[in-house]
Amino acid sequence: MAGLENAVAEDGIDKGTLQHAPLMFPGRSAAGRSLWLAVLLALLGAALGFVVFATGQIAGAGAEYALRNRALAALPLVADSLKADVEKQRLIPLILARDGAVQEMFCSPSSAKEAALDDKLRGIARDATASVVYVINTEGIAVAASNAGEPTSFVGNDYRYRHYFTEAMANGTATQYALGTTSARPGLYLASRVDGSEGPLGVVVVKVELDRVESSWRESGFVVFTTDERGAVLATSVPQWRFGDLSPLSEEETETTRDHLQLSGATFKPVPLSQRGGNMVTASPAGRSAGFVAVSRDLGKAVPGWRLSLLIPADAEISSAAITGRVTTLLALILLGFVVFVIVRRRRAIRQRQEALARINTELEYRVNLRTADLRRTDQALAHEIAERENAEERVRRLRDELAQANRLSILGQIAAGVAHEINQPVAAIRTYAESAARLLQNGRSQDTAGNLSSIVAMTGRIGSITETLRSFSRRATGARWPLPAEEAIDGALSLLSGRIRDSGVMIERKRTDSSPMVMASRIRLEQILVNLLQNALDALEDQPEPQVEIALTAKEEMVAISVRDNGPGLAPDIRRNLFMPFTTSKEKGLGLGLVISEEIARELGGSLRLDTNHEKGASFTVELRRAA
Repeated sequence: MAGLENAVAEDGIDKGTLQHAPLMFPGRSAAGRSLWLAVLLALLGAALGFVVFATGQIAGAGAEYALRNRALAALPLVADSLKADVEKQRLIPLILARDGAVQEMFCSPSSAKEAALDDKLRGIARDATASVVYVINTEGIAVAASNAGEPTSFVGNDYRYRHYFTEAMANGTATQYALGTTSARPGLYLASRVDGSEGPLGVVVVKVELDRVESSWRESGFVVFTTDERGAVLATSVPQWRFGDLSPLSEEETETTRDHLQLSGATFKPVPLSQRGGNMVTASPAGRSAGFVAVSRDLGKAVPGWRLSLLIPADAEISSAAITGRVTTLLALILLGFVVFVIVRRRRAIRQRQEALARINTELEYRVNLRTADLRRTDQALAHEIAERENAEERVRRLRDELAQANRLSILGQIAAGVAHEINQPVAAIRTYAESAARLLQNGRSQDTAGNLSSIVAMTGRIGSITETLRSFSRRATGARWPLPAEEAIDGALSLLSGRIRDSGVMIERKRTDSSPMVMASRIRLEQILVNLLQNALDALEDQPEPQVEIALTAKEEMVAISVRDNGPGLAPDIRRNLFMPFTTSKEKGLGLGLVISEEIARELGGSLRLDTNHEKGASFTVELRRAA
């Protein structure tokens, strides 16, 4: 009581107000207030007890439901183990009933045939793990068996009294669960009639002892048993329950069950199993009563009339779940009470904190507005800086294009002498043909004059092709790419340098492919790369014995490689390291920009330019471009 008063006082309520509060304590005396508090505590305790008890019941029901699902999941596996064993053995009498050795033995019996059939049945029983396989004639006498020669041999026994014999003779097949007369061991008898051309010859029987199946049931930890249509327990994991009944039988029902199972004098004691409610049963398989969750199902055509039941021990799990649920609920209620107490204690602190937060929010909004203004100014400055950077990049691109154009014009200047030599030859020939045509025309030889004029036309065409190549090469290239035969670009570069190549005496060796692969490139820009590489090779081969330049074209799956190799002195190591840096050159009058520009052009075309390091002599450069479809 004092703790409650102190807690309320901290929230701003006076102790006197608490003592005289009419809604909380109707009685004005101390005895009345104590009685009212005792009643409240008693009601609260009863409510808590009811909640804890109900939670335990719900948790137990949940555990029972989980056990039922577990039993339902295990039931098909248990049933399948039994059905698989029975179905495997059922095939034996069906097959033997059609076997020629069995039918021949019935048609013309002899000791040798019976002995041979005994050996055959013995091998079948051993391979199929059957208890015993035997053959009965129409008089009910066993004439052959897998256990022939053993003390428990079935040969010579009379089985006319067995239901499986009479039913098989009448219906063709039969199934019966009973005790063996010789072995005194229970088993399932599967019989099939042997038919001849003139009628039934006998019956083939397989006895299936379910010891292995029952042993696997016991190892599973479950209680498993089967019952017939009258409720008699047959195969079971609890041997004491065998030939017991799930419910008391009348005298007439007892006689019927005895006759069906052929158990004379059997009493069919009730199985210690009783219904508890729902899926719960009480049973005592080990001599002590306990609770189990029970499920069952019919075995269907595998064993007609049989029903399989499975019991899972439930008391321990249900009790554990109920205790766990009650303890958890009690702890949760204690925690909830503590939380409520803390909430009440902290109510005033929360209100003060909210007021402080309101002041902080106001201050924060002011600071956010200031920061937003700063960010806006920074964003504007950044946008201006980005625009300036984009303008600078545009200027760099223009300068780079102008540098590439200047490189092309420089190349044109270098090859101008060779081109002039190429043009001078056809011009001189045109003059000679023209003067000759004038003389031939004066002499009236018009046919010869026409031939000279045709030669003049051919020479002018050659001059036109040379000048067109120069004009195309000097034109400012664009960044566009399109499919281009790689051989055409090589032909164009060689055409531009034909005069210099001829004057230098360098031998050009081209390694061609069967068909020129297509590359994605601009012809002018690709020719510029190749002209730069060829000019560098020609410069390196000056004053070299047997100068040679090899141009190789290699087509791969996605790339096309064009290699330019020379047999010159090669490149010094310091030049190799900085080869593609601006102003790096081994020439006295070189600027060191040709390879830099060529590498930039190759990269813009989606490819690359590299120095081959595996070339033993001279220098080798390879430009790779993407292959066009």
